[in-house]
Order: sequence, then C-alpha cells, then structure tokens
Amino acid sequence: MSRKQQLLKRHRRNKRLGLLAGLVAPIAVGLFTWWWLPLLLLPLAWAAHEAWFADHLFYAPGEDYAYNFGEQAREGSVSLQGGLLKTEAALRDDDTLILQLRVKGNWLGRLLDPRVELLAGDDRDLQTFERGVDGERFLNLTGLAAPLRAGTLRLRGRHCRLLGEPRLWITPGVELRKRRVMVIAPHADDAELAAYGLYSQADETWVVTLTAGEIEAEHYQQMGLGKAEAARLKGRLRAWDSIAVPRWAGVSESRCVQLGYFCLQLPAMQAAPDQPAASREADMADIRPFRQFNPFPLPADSDGSPTWHNLLADLRALLAMAKPEVLVMPHPQLDPHPDHICAQAAVLEALQGLEWQPQTLLCYANHLHDNDRWPMGDSGDGVALPPQLSAEQAWAPCSLVLDLPAQRDKAMALGMMHDLQPPAPFKRRLRRLLQRWLAGRKPSPYGDNEFFRKAVRRHELFWRRQL
Repeated sequence: MSRKQQLLKRHRRNKRLGLLAGLVAPIAVGLFTWWWLPLLLLPLAWAAHEAWFADHLFYAPGEDYAYNFGEQAREGSVSLQGGLLKTEAALRDDDTLILQLRVKGNWLGRLLDPRVELLAGDDRDLQTFERGVDGERFLNLTGLAAPLRAGTLRLRGRHCRLLGEPRLWITPGVELRKRRVMVIAPHADDAELAAYGLYSQADETWVVTLTAGEIEAEHYQQMGLGKAEAARLKGRLRAWDSIAVPRWAGVSESRCVQLGYFCLQLPAMQAAPDQPAASREADMADIRPFRQFNPFPLPADSDGSPTWHNLLADLRALLAMAKPEVLVMPHPQLDPHPDHICAQAAVLEALQGLEWQPQTLLCYANHLHDNDRWPMGDSGDGVALPPQLSAEQAWAPCSLVLDLPAQRDKAMALGMMHDLQPPAPFKRRLRRLLQRWLAGRKPSPYGDNEFFRKAVRRHELFWRRQL
C-alpha cells in the first residue's frame, strides 16, 4: 500500500470515529433532555465538515515548507517595505523567481482560504494557501521580473499577514520553446495536465503515453457493459485521446505514441521484469489492441507482452528516434502515483547506455502525497510551490508562464479527454456547493472535473533534475 493510500485510510478511519462520537454524545444527552437537539445539530455538523474540514490535508497548516534548491539556484537580496517588494539582484524575464516568507492566517483565514495578492499595474495574481496557515511558504514570482526590478511589485495578504524577512531564490531561465521536447505521460491527460503550455510552444514535440488507463470504468458500465468490456472501451478511448488531443496544440500524430501497457501494473512489471502483468479489469494480457493508432511499429509489437523489458525496449527505441533535448517526466518524490513513480524509473533506466542523452530533464507532479487541493486557489491563479516538509534532495524549480489564450487552449485540450468528462458524483457536487456558499470557493469556468481548477493556471511548474 502506498503512503498516500495509508494516509487516506487513516483519515477516513478517524473521520468515522469522530462522526460516531458526534452522533452518540448528542443522542445520549437528548434521551434525558432535548431529544430533538441531535436531529438539528447533526445536519449542521455535516455541512460544516463538508465546507471546512473535508480537504485531504495530511500535515499541520502551521508546519514550515522546506526546500533545497541546490547549486542551480542563487539567492538575491530582497526587501518588503510597505507592501512593496524590492530587489537589486540582476533578473532576466525568463528566470524562475521564488519568494520565501512566512504566511500567517488571521481568524477569518480559518474559514476562508488565505491568499497572497501580487499587484503590478494592471497585472494581478493570487496564490492560495491552507486555511489556518502559519509557516514558511514559497510564492512563485515567475513572469514578474520587470515590476520586481522596478520596485513596483506590491504584495498584499488576504485573510493572512506576511511576516519575517523574505528571501528571493533565482533559477536561471532555460530555453524550452525552441527545442525538441518529449513528454512522458503515464496516462492519457498527464501530458496535458502538466505540460500543455510547454509542449504547445516547442519547435518539435513528442508525447509518449505509457498506459491505456483502462481501469475504473464504472461510467461505461452504466451504459450496460460488463466490467471487462467497459474497461476495454475506456482503454480504447484513452488510447485515442493520447494520440488525437495533442493535435490541438499542433503536434503531429506521427510524434504521438501510445504504448498500451496496463494501468497500475507498472509496479508489478518492474518487480518481475520478465513476467507479463495483465490488465486488472479488462481481461487482457496483450497490449497491441491499445497500440493500433501508433504511426510506426515498436519492439513490443512483436509479442504484445506487458513486461518491463518490453517497456524499456520501447522507450529506448523512441529516445533513439526522437533524440529529445528536453525530457519531461513525473517527479519521483512529490508525485505518489505508483505508475508515475515507475514511469520516471523506466525512463532513467532506458537512458542508461544510450548514445543520445537529453540536455535538460524536467519533472512534474500531477498528484501529491499530502494535499489533494494543490495547486490551491482558482483557475487562472498562480502556482505556489507545493507542500514539502523535508528537503533531503536538491531540486531547482523551473516555471513557465501561460497567458490567458494559452490557458483557454489548455482547458479545451483537457475537455477533449474522455476521462475528465463524466460528471462528478452527487456528494462531491453537494460538497462544492456548500464550499461555494460557506467558504467562498469558486468553481472552474472550464469544467466540472477538479483538474480544470488545478491545471489551468498562470504557471506550469517543473523541477530540474541534474543529469
């Protein structure tokens, strides 16, 4: 069981115990006094829970975030006076700029999301943190180098205060647009969620999707299909999405590849590299049906066996063919999804011994261990650094700015993904409605799925890995 699953299991157990205690105590009192009181209080308590306590937050908001940016980043002098942020550091417009400071929520910041407002003339950004925040946090100032140099960048806390001496971290910009880029996506939509803005602007882009993403096909079972048949249909649709959707960004179908391995089976493949790992739900042990849209043959087409050795052979063939200068893949520490962890490990293993090596390795996190809402805030807002409570390894942030037209194009690409189209369950829709009324949270204008809020942002955030 992964760490994320363990945390969720513990959270749900504690919530059940809390609800049981909240039920028994009022009933015990009501038996002897006001019998109607539990009937009134329990619905109110449930609504309060859904509005203010339903977030999966597996750390205390008062804990400090901790980062080690390594030798790729330098620190620049900075001061915050009267809300104006000033620096004498030499800054380029494409530098990734991170501001470290203490954020402390006020009493209202326990009910409404605390935010830091960044104002530079008509340019306005919001970056949001946990309710009750009281610790070191890291704002993303990328794209604001000009007003920061001019001393006109204003910071203002909403439901929070900005305390302590700020520190400015500068990661020199790296050319990403005029390069050959390959994005490794464990599932269809991972490339778009993490890097649509990046890959849509590159001179040449390859999108390589490792799995068909066929499991959890309950939506298709509602059409009258059996479990296996629904999984096969879902896998076919997501295989098509992985080839077709990048065309929206101008990526040729000749550079979009679906490897067709089975969802959540990459860890089993890695553990026994010679043993096939069949689909959990689709009653399939042959990956070739999900590779039918590929523009050229690959090594594993010969037998269609879902093994780790076949995956490595496919990746080596693609890396040798594409010769990517920038390679984008999941972050091995921040992103806890088992397929994402194995995808990164497979790429690094496939690179060993190859004549061609990429110049830049970037990593992304579409999921987190400790906070299901990150990036917090609304669609279009900036992306502050995610929660990390220990800095054992050095990673330098690399952030790309997306203007509003690029954000809209990204939202439309996500809207084409079949996995993001089904409506949210009733309980989740009711929870969002309560949060909108009571906690001031806004829905995304682009779609119902939570990833429209989380992924359509002012920034795309990556982490540079040393080669």
